[in-house]
Amino acid sequence: MNILPFLARPVASVITRRVNRDAANALQCQQHIFHHLIGKGRETVYGKAHGYGHINSYDDYRKLVPLVDYETIKPFIERASTGERDVLWPGVPKYFATTSGTTSGSKYIPITPDSISNHIDTARNALLLYMKRSGNYRMAAHGMIFLQGSPELGMKGVIPAGRLSGIVAHHVPGYLQRNRMPSWKTNCIEDWETKVDAIVEETLKRRMSVISGIPSWLRMYFEKLLERTGKPVGEIFPDFSLMVYGGVNYEPYRTVMRNLTGRPVDTLETYPASEGFIAFQDLAEGDGLLLNVNSGIFYEFIPVSEAGSASPARISLEEVETGTDYAIVLSSNAGLW
Repeated sequence: MNILPFLARPVASVITRRVNRDAANALQCQQHIFHHLIGKGRETVYGKAHGYGHINSYDDYRKLVPLVDYETIKPFIERASTGERDVLWPGVPKYFATTSGTTSGSKYIPITPDSISNHIDTARNALLLYMKRSGNYRMAAHGMIFLQGSPELGMKGVIPAGRLSGIVAHHVPGYLQRNRMPSWKTNCIEDWETKVDAIVEETLKRRMSVISGIPSWLRMYFEKLLERTGKPVGEIFPDFSLMVYGGVNYEPYRTVMRNLTGRPVDTLETYPASEGFIAFQDLAEGDGLLLNVNSGIFYEFIPVSEAGSASPARISLEEVETGTDYAIVLSSNAGLW
């Protein structure tokens, strides 16, 4: 008998209380995160260059620390990649997450020993909150597939580097390894078409309960299952009860995914990025996501109407108004300022 569903119950209750407490005290959490980050940043190369020793308030931070894009901070990332210590954050990065953006081509986003938990623990919390509110603990007993990049890592200087999803694969908790799919060998296949074919072969005879990935990858996997069996995914996997997605707007995929599953399946939306796990769905209904306020990230916001200006207004969470669209600015324990 698989004991994971029984173990998940008390843990889900503890995590749900903790997340709800943080949400109810979001401003205090952000203040704590802010002062912790500034304290850690004072002895770094970047902190010394920007007067962190004189920062005692958020107003000080706005005055002394400019908004930067990747190209501006890139020289510091290059220095950290050589193994130089205390450049953007105390010590050296544990990894660089490789990502491609619309403005700077390939980017190398630092992940530090302090920031790795932001990615791992937030994903865990999102699943546990879903279990608590839905009562669907049985899903922990069956197969869970995470469609992700290859866990094989290259190097950026002396620091291991790879796609965020591949990095995260190195930190999947041991208690999930038994039910986790695909296998390590299959996960290392670089060609996506070949990889999905191999995932279909591995999972077709398994009792799958959770399927996770960006919508385009999920769609391709589901279409190959349908092509192989002639059956919708919900019929192939009777235990399939939760689809986790994120990364892009889901609305263009909603109808086709409903057709491919063949029956209603609970969904869980997340907002992960290489820069940090920003938010996740905490309620069963509605479109909103819960901001991750107590996980090593301090948030600032710029009204979208000012995002292209030379000196846009920067505000903290305390000043945010509902009904206004903002661009998000991050400072974090990954050494992103």
